[in-house]
Amino acid sequence: MIKIARPVLVVSTVLATVAATVPAQAAAAAEPPLRLVAGSPTVTLERYPDFGLYLDLGTHVVAGSSPFEIRATRKSYADPIVATQIVNGRAKKLPAGLLTDFSGLPGFLHVQLTDPSGAVVLETDQTFCPNGETTRTRPDAPDTSPYPVSCSTNPFTLGGVWGMQKGWATSTFNWRSGAGMVDVPAGTYTAQVTVPKRYQDLFGIPADQSSATIQVTVRDADVAGRPGAEVMSARAPQPNAAPPTGAPSVPKGPKPDLRPLPAWSMDIAPENGRDYLRFAANVWNAGPSPLVLDGFRRTGEDVMDAYQYFYDANGKQVGYAPTGTMEWDAKDGHEHWHFTDFARYSLLNATQTEVVRSQKEAFCLAATDAIDYTVKNANWRPNNTDLHTACGNEGAIAVREVLDVGSGDTYYQYLPGQSFDITDLPNGTYYVEVVANPDHNLYESNLDNNVSLRKVVLGGSPGARTVTVPPHQLIDAP
Repeated sequence: MIKIARPVLVVSTVLATVAATVPAQAAAAAEPPLRLVAGSPTVTLERYPDFGLYLDLGTHVVAGSSPFEIRATRKSYADPIVATQIVNGRAKKLPAGLLTDFSGLPGFLHVQLTDPSGAVVLETDQTFCPNGETTRTRPDAPDTSPYPVSCSTNPFTLGGVWGMQKGWATSTFNWRSGAGMVDVPAGTYTAQVTVPKRYQDLFGIPADQSSATIQVTVRDADVAGRPGAEVMSARAPQPNAAPPTGAPSVPKGPKPDLRPLPAWSMDIAPENGRDYLRFAANVWNAGPSPLVLDGFRRTGEDVMDAYQYFYDANGKQVGYAPTGTMEWDAKDGHEHWHFTDFARYSLLNATQTEVVRSQKEAFCLAATDAIDYTVKNANWRPNNTDLHTACGNEGAIAVREVLDVGSGDTYYQYLPGQSFDITDLPNGTYYVEVVANPDHNLYESNLDNNVSLRKVVLGGSPGARTVTVPPHQLIDAP
């Protein structure tokens, strides 16, 4: 995996001191439901050649004396998203059409950048994800937050939970999403950040606490430090000392429910005289129990024996069963341990007969996407639990891989052998089939929802093939 180096953000004050001059209890009582604050009146941003900069201005939204919470869901891909705000335990419907995806509140901020002469050099809107980087602003606020750590950008998300703990603040900029990347020359600017009136009225943000002015210095970064230059080493595994002992048992209690999403992000890539259909695929866990796998290495081999664990309704481990193997994948971009036979990708013809099968069959399980955090037992913070993904390094003797309830694991099939070789296929209608748990090695609560199909239409000529992807019900995500 490649870790993008985050550009430097220099500030001269600390957000936690925002209310330092007011006694904590009084500040909590006086605070509006939401307000916009700047962590500092000045920021310095790094600009990278051929890339630009992240427009992270150090502004935050602060929740008042009650948590700020929104739940968004759609019944199916043929239905619009319905958003509800939870206010003091009661549901308040938000305006129809407010949300068209699950990435956050669109146009929550308007940003204008002017140069020293007063000329506007940049004007843009930013989406606000309440689940972004959070911090506590008052000593009397709860010291933990129950809310997820990110908003989903997966086009096939079904439900989301967004929120800020009372007395907590969330950065208005979500740099992980890649949004907010702009390019302006090195120099000094004035940034005016404003919450539009429709959001002021909707969430009770006072007009005098809905904007901030920040002095911005943009400086050119050292080319050696450009994004993408830093490579993340494999995380150390969290092994058990040895494989489980005693007789395997598969209790009748809760189990995971693996479901594949329809494929998306389709394109055609010519390479070495061949044409490849590339795509993205995701298998998610609808619960009500996490998928927890431990792998234990065979002595002297690049193979691990895998075991699936089972938990009762209280989260106590009550059983386990052998469930296949894990293998070491030494290819560039992987270099970690994959569980085999987790999913299967096939290209079917118009009669839904397989014509090409992807060689991709092994996966490092990770909660990359929040697919539906409204399902029973969904874990809103899968990265902050004991049962976390550890894909391991080459010297690992054991690893634990987890796909928690409500989350899915996205893979992009951009390599020959993983993508479909369509060179010799005639133009026409096909289907990308994604099958979860194809050999039923994993124990699930439901095996009847393990297949998804996405229609595609191939056209063009050799070396210039095309793919047209019709919408999947209301989801136009080609």
